[in-house]
Order: sequence, then structure tokens, then C-alpha cells
Amino acid sequence: MPQGTCVVGLDVAKRKVDACIRSMRLRLSTPSTPEGEAQLVAWLRANRVGLAVMEASGGYERRWAEALRAAGVEVRIVDPKRIRHFAKAAGRLAKNDPIDADTIAWFAEAFPDADPQPHDAAREELDRLVQARAALKDEEDRIKQQCEHRPPPIVAQALAAVAKAIRAERRKLEAVIAARIKANPAFARPAEIIHSVPGLADQTAAGIIAWAPELGRISNGAAAALIGAAPYDDDSGGRKGARHIKGGRRKLRNLLYMPVMGAATQHNPVLKAYYQRLRSPRARRPRSLSSPACAS
Repeated sequence: MPQGTCVVGLDVAKRKVDACIRSMRLRLSTPSTPEGEAQLVAWLRANRVGLAVMEASGGYERRWAEALRAAGVEVRIVDPKRIRHFAKAAGRLAKNDPIDADTIAWFAEAFPDADPQPHDAAREELDRLVQARAALKDEEDRIKQQCEHRPPPIVAQALAAVAKAIRAERRKLEAVIAARIKANPAFARPAEIIHSVPGLADQTAAGIIAWAPELGRISNGAAAALIGAAPYDDDSGGRKGARHIKGGRRKLRNLLYMPVMGAATQHNPVLKAYYQRLRSPRARRPRSLSSPACAS
């Protein structure tokens, strides 16, 4: 948090934003209009606010973040799950917009280093391009599934036309994404490294660059946890529970699943042999109580 300044928690909705400077017990509610943005900026300046913290809220937070950054206010956008878990841990069960703004401000004070990544406008643009491309691909896949059920000819014709248009727009986006990565040295070098792994191609590289900016500056274990592929302990006393993955960035994990599976099982001899051993009928057969492995 900037020294000598206050922090404000912002609860962003579609039509308004609620603000809370918890340290000064001040609140403000303002509409999502240019006038509302100007009112909020003036209020923050009057109270010497240097840091604004808000949840990711489906994109509604972007315009507020842009307005505040343009006014010289540092902005951090945090995962809503962290805020909700924080509220539950504090025993705060009630939920409305003013309470949420207060909770966000409280969270920011308790965790001043949350979301330490500096704002990167180029990466944010790449993020939105990759998300749009992924949405078009999902829609393309849904139409393909509909066509597999032999719809009436007129429906099949309509679906084919829609799929063709979506495919064309998706390819345009892919060309723009490739151009953005090539033109930015901070993106081009990681893309080159990712492409060096057999089986990982352009869209995998774009997703990793957009959604995991920490890679290259964190450990392998931290990277696995970031993606949501790290198995966590579940032990208590003498009990040794099964390890399970949890948390992480779901959209990145979903994007990586098939490319990484293909890269591991088709291009890496060591991992391919290990995968085939795990998939063999003998490996999948449950052990009986009389087997040597279960003998005392």
C-alpha cells in the first residue's frame, strides 16, 4: 500500500459502485456513469486515497479501474472467492453492497500484498482477446454437438452458416493474438519457449502468457498451485489422507489439459510410458485384502 495514503474498498455492480474508506468510516455510493466516475475520483482525492481494491465482477470492474488509474490511484483486482472466505472467517455472514465494500477494504488492510502483479495494459488486452477467442471456440463446439444429432435439414443449414461465421471470426482473432504476441518482446520470448515444447502450439502459448504472467518468476511448485494442478496434503494426526488438487485458475487449467496431455503422452517417452502403465488394466484393478501389498 502506498505510504501515507488511505485504502478504499469498492463493490462494483452493473449500475453503481459502493465505496468504503474503513479507516475513516466514510462511505459513498455513486452511479456507473461518467458523472459518477468523476464524483468518485473527486471523493478519493479529497480523502487522500492512494489504493483502490475491488473484486473481479464479470468485467464491470474494468471501466472503474481504468478511470481510477487515469486519476493516479493504484488499483488491485482480487479474486471474489478470497473476499468471501475472508468474510466467513471473520464471522461476517450478512451480505449487501455497503457491507461488501467494507469487507473488501478490511481484506485490503489485512493483506496489503494481495495481487502484487503490476498493471500491464498490453497483457490485459491480450487477456480479453484470448477470452473472446475461447468463447467463440466454445460456441463452435456447441454447434458441432447439435449437428451430431441429425437436426432437420433447415436447422442443419442454419447451424452450418452460423458455425462458418464463428469460425471466420475466430481465425481473425487468432491472427490478431499472434500479431500482438509477436510485436511485444515481453510476450514473444515466453511464446518461443512454450513453442519449443512438442505438442504446445499458438493458442496454448497465448493462454499461458495472458493468464499466468507470474511464470518465469516463481518456483515449479508455485506454478503448479497457480494453475490448480498441485496435490495438497489432507493429513491429521496419524491419518494420511489422499492428495487432491484444488483452487488455481480454472480457465487456464481447462485450456492446458488437452495440449499438455497430448504433449506428455505423444512426445515425451518417459511420461508416455508412465501414462500407459497407469492406464493398464493391471494398474486399474483394485487390490484384494489378501494381496501382498495389504499383508501386515
